[in-house]
Amino acid sequence: MSDQDYLAMARQGEADWLALRRHFHQYPELSNQESRTAARCAEWLRDLGLETRTGIAGTHGVLATLDSGKPGPTILLRGDMDALPIEENNSHSFASAHSGVMHACGHDVHTTCVLGAARLLHQTREQLKGRVLFLLQPAEELPPGGAKVMVEEGGILEGVDAAAALHVFHGVHAGQLGFQPGTMLANTARFEIRVRGVGGHAAMPHQTVDAVAVGVQIYQALQYLVSRENNPLSPLVITTGSFHGGNAPNVIAGETILKGTTRCLEDALSEKLPEMMERVIAGVCQATRAEYEFNYLPGYPALHCDPELTEWAITRTGWLLGEENIVRMGVPVMGGEDFSYIAREVPSIFFWLGIRNEEKGIIHPVHSPQFDIDESAIPLGVAALAQLAADYLREKA
Repeated sequence: MSDQDYLAMARQGEADWLALRRHFHQYPELSNQESRTAARCAEWLRDLGLETRTGIAGTHGVLATLDSGKPGPTILLRGDMDALPIEENNSHSFASAHSGVMHACGHDVHTTCVLGAARLLHQTREQLKGRVLFLLQPAEELPPGGAKVMVEEGGILEGVDAAAALHVFHGVHAGQLGFQPGTMLANTARFEIRVRGVGGHAAMPHQTVDAVAVGVQIYQALQYLVSRENNPLSPLVITTGSFHGGNAPNVIAGETILKGTTRCLEDALSEKLPEMMERVIAGVCQATRAEYEFNYLPGYPALHCDPELTEWAITRTGWLLGEENIVRMGVPVMGGEDFSYIAREVPSIFFWLGIRNEEKGIIHPVHSPQFDIDESAIPLGVAALAQLAADYLREKA
């Protein structure tokens, strides 16, 4: 383990981390619009004297390099920058100043932790061997995702031996970290179903093809795939999150649009899903005399954490925070994360930063208008990233 007490250093810098996080939180930016956030990140990294690239692969991505000048491996630390199109329902003085935009997934925290780790590692650079790359990534919330284009076109993984990232999680208490060796997050996709019927008067349904009624049958029939065609030991979620049809109570709608997501853990199942879903949709429409359009947009691959590297990280963070503060999750979460594109290319660690605190009412999940964090977690995230990077360079050199 590194001789540096990164946890003590991170706690000494807590005021700076909170100011940085609150700035990002107050001025959130949507996917592919992160110009202000990227500029602040680049300024922070350049002030440390780090070689810093901006505009990675034509995006708002920022990549900085801490080169010890000594031979050794390279580890990449990644934080995502984008916010969500959600109206914040919190009363903080630093609540979102941008109507309809909110850091409801904690990316303000992720960015802060990477920038904080950069400062701690820069302060201890004389003891490092090899390189640390600091990646601030755009568009995690919008498939195909910012990570994909930067891996494929930005050359961000050139010479990289390992990567690490964290994500806030309301299912883990503040003061703790959560790990899941192997598959940690799901394969995701989005879909849109447009049902076309024949509209008409509500009093004469026999002269119409009710697109709302057809849409309801499709909604229900898709769950048949989950409950009866899919192996119950292989998790599958099909969620229709948006259902729109009709404009007046006395008019039978001629068109309905359903939008949603799919989530599973197995690549083979994800490849079969479009055909399975369209077969059900086509069958319902044939039976009801409706027509349809079906669009299926693949999202992110399942996120696989390198088992050996993750077990190593569990040990190192246990030394840092105490083994009682390290949580083995036991099962994956069915959310998606485009860090999976990085984890497919290099051995990677992805872990949960606990932010839950019932006494403070901090219980709401990500993507909620009331999402909040216990800010005492931020120094732990800073310290964990710095410690893992330093120990990796020391042990692998």
